[in-house]
Amino acid sequence: MDADDSRAPKGSLRKFLEHLSGAGKAIGVLTSGGDAQGMNAAVRAVVRMGIYVGAKVYFIYEGYQGMVDGGANIAEADWESVSSILQVGGTIIGSARCQAFRTREGRLKAACNLLQRGITNLCVIGGDGSLTGANLFRKEWSGLLEELARNGQIDKEAVQKYAYLNVVGMVGSIDNDFCGTDMTIGTDSALHRIIEVIDAIMTTAQSHQRTFVLEVMGRHCGYLALVSALACGADWVFLPESPPEQGWEEQMCVKLSENRARKKRLNIIIVAEGAIDTQNKPITSEKIKELVVSQLGYDTRVTILGHVQRGGTPSAFDRILASRMGVEAVIALLEATPDTPACVVSLNGNHAVRLPLMECVQMTQDVQKAMDERRFQDAVRLRGRSFAGNLNTYKRLAIKLPDDQIPKTNCNVAVINVGAPAAGMNAAVRSAVRVGIADGHRMLAIYDGFDGFAKGQIKEIGWTDVGGWTGQGGSILGTKRILPGKYLEEIATQMRTHSINALLIIGGFETCDRIKQSASGTKRRVFIIETMGGYCGYLANMGGLAAGADAAYIFEEPFDIRDLQSNVEHLTEKMKTTIQRGLVLRNESCSENYTTDFIYQLYSEEGKGVFDCRKNVLGHMQQGGAPSPFDRNFGTKISARAMEWITAKLKEARGRGKKFTTDDSVCVLGISKRNVIFQPVAELKQQTDFEHRIPKEQWWLKLRPLMKILAKYKASYDVSDSGQLEHVQPWSV
Repeated sequence: MDADDSRAPKGSLRKFLEHLSGAGKAIGVLTSGGDAQGMNAAVRAVVRMGIYVGAKVYFIYEGYQGMVDGGANIAEADWESVSSILQVGGTIIGSARCQAFRTREGRLKAACNLLQRGITNLCVIGGDGSLTGANLFRKEWSGLLEELARNGQIDKEAVQKYAYLNVVGMVGSIDNDFCGTDMTIGTDSALHRIIEVIDAIMTTAQSHQRTFVLEVMGRHCGYLALVSALACGADWVFLPESPPEQGWEEQMCVKLSENRARKKRLNIIIVAEGAIDTQNKPITSEKIKELVVSQLGYDTRVTILGHVQRGGTPSAFDRILASRMGVEAVIALLEATPDTPACVVSLNGNHAVRLPLMECVQMTQDVQKAMDERRFQDAVRLRGRSFAGNLNTYKRLAIKLPDDQIPKTNCNVAVINVGAPAAGMNAAVRSAVRVGIADGHRMLAIYDGFDGFAKGQIKEIGWTDVGGWTGQGGSILGTKRILPGKYLEEIATQMRTHSINALLIIGGFETCDRIKQSASGTKRRVFIIETMGGYCGYLANMGGLAAGADAAYIFEEPFDIRDLQSNVEHLTEKMKTTIQRGLVLRNESCSENYTTDFIYQLYSEEGKGVFDCRKNVLGHMQQGGAPSPFDRNFGTKISARAMEWITAKLKEARGRGKKFTTDDSVCVLGISKRNVIFQPVAELKQQTDFEHRIPKEQWWLKLRPLMKILAKYKASYDVSDSGQLEHVQPWSV
């Protein structure tokens, strides 16, 4: 953790933030509309990034109502104002509906209140209604100033000095109902709440052989219902964008009765609160319950999750997403000119991007219009490629066609888990098996990794065999870290014996997805946490960003005793003010000599009289437990894509007789930049550090300065990808 960032990668295209000075500028930040987990992380990032670049940052309490009322509702924030709020749900600055702001008179008062503090930069965190209001305010700004001057409330110099208003939006909405971004702030946390409830309900449903109907939020958007259905393997899902076909009542009852015939003890039906039929008539959870009870006589219960989905601690994903968006929003405000349209900071793949606010709002409204006009295919398309992909994947995995309707390919496809166990592996296996069977292949399961492969631990696996796998942690097939090198001959023999035409490998070098720490609330204490990851510092870095760490030591960024000393001194100074808690993360293989014990002892000695220390080695708890909604969904979708690729390759080879593999017949599937791509292993050899089992270039290293900046270190931030205002297309989200 070099405070002057002198160890930054050489040749990196960088603009130093000194070139984006906020001196003399004032930024107002407000949250509006419904609250969403992660809003506080966004507020924190805006405040600290704004202060970092030299701007004044103001809290606007109670949303637009506070802007209209003025007075104490608009207060300057300092660095400590946003300490220890990362883990807090809701919004510490409040949110309120405001009828007054809908009128020009109300907006005139709001403009006057902002001008009293010199605020001409607004960061609005809310839904499409809140962002549309901000855009109207921006358009009227010059006219409002002229009216204030005519009324004698401001002078002509003020009209010229504060001539234009910059607006940047961040979407905070648990429904993920805003077109133009892959995820909105709060969505992932809401999914966590839903999945926690579903996992708990599934145990009681299995005990009593019950059917559960779960109603989740989403008056106009079915994203939460759809993804939670994918993540738990629900038997049926109802969405506003894609109503069930005519006769759905009978089809659903047949599906549920078939489940019982196969000895499945529970049925899960998920309903979005805005679910409708093809005639735009509501489909309620009570209506579904009555149907199941009257037609099948099953013991059926309804659970309406309601506002529990908004509550609780934000997930790591939402903390990181909101932090990245908050930093990007400040940069966008600094780079704005009088001609720059209001923009919204969005997520596309693993990139933060800027999109014209009103283009996104218009497309969001177009979705509702398509639903109102019963153009449901258009509604799904407008929701974006990700939504459509989720829906298609769910349909493929939920309903099995009769065997006589599936054309057989006479191909055998095997699935194997390798490397360390990772949450989401079982969801990936389930998806692969079901997609493979739907494509007409015979699916084989290989148990206990390459070791089991060599010993012939191979069995055919069917559709029902993988039922209920999505929520299971670890690897049901079993996995070992043994590499195939010494077993190649035995494996080749097994491939011939079982006539294996294709092999899907799920695993990697070392993979794990969870990091937990609970240091908040402790007084004058520094926690030293060791994370897993081998030589890859991803967990330490991203965990540090999500938890507001003061330092994160990783292998990819060498450090020495001077850096450690500098970090201790930096933390000691912060602890002497109002900071009550310190957090330091260390990747397990970041240094051979600077061990966790060494760092713990150094901090303990140097912090005497100021703070005390505790250490914790997380170890294999990071690999345990149930998979997150993201891992279930990602494992399911990426495995389905892999099977589609395998099927295409097998079709290409059909009728050609003996065919030897080519470079593009052995690929790794994953996300690169903004796309999910198949990359030949032959190409990856050039991009991989095999000694340390990590990529030579890692995209997340660009986020290192964010953690430093938000922890009050001096650092430069790569904004070379910023400043490009992109246009949203329905197929690009």
